[in-house]
Amino acid sequence: MEIPLTFLENPAFKPYIYLAVFMRLGTMMMVFPAFSESSVSVRIRLMIALTITIIMVPLVAASYPPQPETIAGLFFLMATEFAIGIFIAGAARLIMAALHIAGFTMGFQTSLAFAQNFDPTQGVQTALLATFLSLLGITLIFVTDLHHLMIAAMHDSYTMFTPGGAIPVGDFAAMVTATVAGTFKLAIQMAAPLIAFALIFNLGLGVLSKLMPQVQVFFVAIPANLLAGFIIMGLTVSAVMIWFLEHVEQTLSLFTV
Repeated sequence: MEIPLTFLENPAFKPYIYLAVFMRLGTMMMVFPAFSESSVSVRIRLMIALTITIIMVPLVAASYPPQPETIAGLFFLMATEFAIGIFIAGAARLIMAALHIAGFTMGFQTSLAFAQNFDPTQGVQTALLATFLSLLGITLIFVTDLHHLMIAAMHDSYTMFTPGGAIPVGDFAAMVTATVAGTFKLAIQMAAPLIAFALIFNLGLGVLSKLMPQVQVFFVAIPANLLAGFIIMGLTVSAVMIWFLEHVEQTLSLFTV
């Protein structure tokens, strides 16, 4: 009895395609926000990447060229897959930096800049408000199903960036520059209510110190600044996070067809 091996001719069964797909998707999984946080076990991330790779290979195998005949050609293919994965996931990751910048800015305006704790999303000591906004942002990404857009970007990246093709370095550089500029703009917009409050509050303290020099401004200012800062944060945090989620959705939508 002869067993036909025609199924081996299917592109989905070429081992190098599994390696190439895992190179791109695994890189994205290790950099994408929410999935790549230090609080998520590396084993869990690896298992998710392997699972998505197995599911994705039959869908994108036809996009790959024949297996390169040389080691140099195979290395070039893997390098381009890695670069594409870093670019797409890195662009989304840059948006998360807006939460840290906004948290530090809010901390300076409310006298909480020196209140620091361990940030599990970054693995370093950072301002308390930055940690709070980072954890809140990651939670809302999962609650609002924005992580589905990340998975969609993984699939649609094969339509936008054909495997084996040249890397559009100029477009990559232009988008990274625009994303970094947009991240700083978004961070300042998120912290704008407290920046405006701090400006008015400090001007009022300056006038008070001139009119009543005997008043200990420092002992009056710090408690009032903290109380007002927490009240403003409570009133504006929902609008701030909605504004942030809209920008995350817009960034991820750039990589979906």
